[in-house]
Amino acid sequence: MWERFSYYGMRALLIIYLTQHFLFSEAQSGIIYGAYTALVYVMTIIGGTLADRYLGQRKAVTFGAILLVLGHGLMAFEGSGSQQILTYEGSEYVIELDGRSATANQILVSDTGSSPISFSEGGASILVEQPDAVGLPAEFPYDESMSRVEQQELYVNILYLALALIIAGVGFLKANISTIVGSLYGLGDTRRDSGFTIFYMGINLGSLLSSATIAWIGIVYGWAWGFGLAGIGMLAGLATFLIFQPWLEGRADPPNPEKLKQKIFGPINVEYACYLSGLAIIAIAMLAVMNPQYMGGILGPLGVIMFLVLSGMALFTMKGLERRQMFAAIYFVLAQIPFWALFEQAGSSLNLFTFRLVDTTIFGINIPGTVFQGLNSGFIVIFAPLLAWLWIALAKRKLNPSTPVKFALGVFMAGLGFFVLVLGINSVGASALTPVIFIFAIYWIHTMGELMLSPVGLSAVTKLAPARVVGMTMGAWFLYSGLSNFLAGVIASSTGAETLGGQLTDVAGAKAGYAEVYSYVGLVAMGIAVLMLLISPAIKWLMAGADDQMTPHPTATEGGGPSMDRTSDAP
Repeated sequence: MWERFSYYGMRALLIIYLTQHFLFSEAQSGIIYGAYTALVYVMTIIGGTLADRYLGQRKAVTFGAILLVLGHGLMAFEGSGSQQILTYEGSEYVIELDGRSATANQILVSDTGSSPISFSEGGASILVEQPDAVGLPAEFPYDESMSRVEQQELYVNILYLALALIIAGVGFLKANISTIVGSLYGLGDTRRDSGFTIFYMGINLGSLLSSATIAWIGIVYGWAWGFGLAGIGMLAGLATFLIFQPWLEGRADPPNPEKLKQKIFGPINVEYACYLSGLAIIAIAMLAVMNPQYMGGILGPLGVIMFLVLSGMALFTMKGLERRQMFAAIYFVLAQIPFWALFEQAGSSLNLFTFRLVDTTIFGINIPGTVFQGLNSGFIVIFAPLLAWLWIALAKRKLNPSTPVKFALGVFMAGLGFFVLVLGINSVGASALTPVIFIFAIYWIHTMGELMLSPVGLSAVTKLAPARVVGMTMGAWFLYSGLSNFLAGVIASSTGAETLGGQLTDVAGAKAGYAEVYSYVGLVAMGIAVLMLLISPAIKWLMAGADDQMTPHPTATEGGGPSMDRTSDAP
């Protein structure tokens, strides 16, 4: 609960923090965010492997939690922020904001005074409210070439290091914490489902609490307060795990304690080498988030190679039923991509859109757009049991949709959600704020899609893949999850609108850009879903009866992306 509290609280603030405090462009912020979330999933492969072979889950989770405490703590070191410098007729002016909220005003500061500014329709001119105070005309032309950003290099690098620490920490913690829960119960133990219910509800409770606290406090009281609270939450999680470790009764200990003591180089033994590999992950992750434009050129080829390897193994090392089920597993590994690429807009472009272009006033209270990140978890808590009951009722009547059909429906709903949002964008004037009901609608539709696809995803893959390659297939699942998240960042970057001082210069143009991108990706997703639905009988045939064994836990989803917490049925 505390780890998800800190992770989702930080995630709710991150894209706003990048664009408003460090003044990264929306396009650059989307790519940075995509690289960060992609690495969170990819690095889990390394953390899980080191725990399985050497460290054991207890040591891996402890190490990961320590890295997360450090990472979230560093996020609170913000500096004074970047400066936007505007040049007009040879003179330079600083553009500041008078707050962090979506309604914050842009302030132009000169040597003689300051004045609020706004923009003409289309953002072609700057309108100065108090021209005499700053020695400027009441209106003058503006284009992007007139401004530049000066960043505090030290604090930007602290940001990159903090993100890298969180990436490495999640890599060591996420895959292993759910494995520990599974190890508490023997085969056939009737308490297993109840145990995982507690686990999954803790996850969603953490996400809900973070939206109600961190996402609010960071905007209203300051970035350091929000990120600092996330760090305190993670510290509470680490303390909980350390204090109650005896209750594990050795179930998550290293598989071979003597192996950990073996010397590798000088005083460095296997255990220390595992921890040093964590430092290597931090260094690689920091380079990646500093240069996110290269991530696609790395993850793309890796994805192609993994597909060729898995397909080659199915073709040349397997026969009959085993080969069919392996191809079905490969299909599900790939079929997750369009869903998560759209769903993960929640933390990036959809977060920015809600923050800046939605009327978030409810019952007279203006709620920060970041708070709406909690809708997904809230809907999961409400609707997951209802959907689980529906599947059981349909199964009794032999009407329960097959896993391939549920996957297709999930992808379709990801696209449908954006079409509904575009309807909301177009329901008001070109520069008017979108009604908040459409944000509730897209999150509800996406959550229903997630509940179709997520609970059976990794479970299906691990049950279909032969035992000798199940580890590689799980690695492929997380690799393509990472690829999906980076693709989400690319989509988010394409929605990027022009800003000055961290606020939009052309609201109508920004809305039109969002509507165009969301209409396109929604249409593509729904088209893919129709194709998936058409081939679903063939995929069911490849599964060869394994679909009947899929018994996803009703709450086996964490709300917020492809989760390693959903591996209750995984080896």
